[in-house]
Amino acid sequence: MMPRLLLVEDDPRLGPLVADELGEQWIVTLRTDGESALEAAAEEYFDVMVIDRRLPGIDGTEVVAALRQRRISTPVLMLTALGMVHDRVSGLDAGANDYLVKPFNFDELTARLRALTRDYTGVGSSVEIGGWVFYPEDNSITSPYTGRVMLTEKETALLRLLTSEPSRAFTRQHLLSAVFDNGEQLGTVDTYVHYIRRKTDRDLISTIRGVGYRLGTPA
Repeated sequence: MMPRLLLVEDDPRLGPLVADELGEQWIVTLRTDGESALEAAAEEYFDVMVIDRRLPGIDGTEVVAALRQRRISTPVLMLTALGMVHDRVSGLDAGANDYLVKPFNFDELTARLRALTRDYTGVGSSVEIGGWVFYPEDNSITSPYTGRVMLTEKETALLRLLTSEPSRAFTRQHLLSAVFDNGEQLGTVDTYVHYIRRKTDRDLISTIRGVGYRLGTPA
């Protein structure tokens, strides 16, 4: 499956043009204002985001700041016609990872996106979760009591996402879109959380009432 990209651009000509160009390498979701962008980021999984600085309503820097306040650490490249140093600094201070001034070359844009996603892929060879050690590349997790426990690919993918941002509470919709195939129901997320808990420890994944799930803190 191609990686997912959220593009936030209100220009009625530039937005579709950029979406079409990036669509060769990414599954692109286009949003034209900050409010709908925040809604999409909360409900769906994205590998990277491209956000225009000047947006109607909530501007781009406010969108990025709100994402970071919500503990969404997806890498962000900010697009802008403002090329002054203080403009770039304010965007980066808000939480953007990179900055590209309009007009831009598409080859440079895609190269920067590849660099951002390279920096954010994987969670290392192992991840400690309390007394447990998760090995995503090996589809396994080691128990502090009984040794190695094998996981299915979907269980691994779900746990990998939770460990990528351990302090974040993911919505069930977000987990569904990131891990499971189109057409699956929200209950699929609950089922796989149950599978992982049954194989490991109930506290390995915490239920956040009214939101979804977060990585837990088992003993």
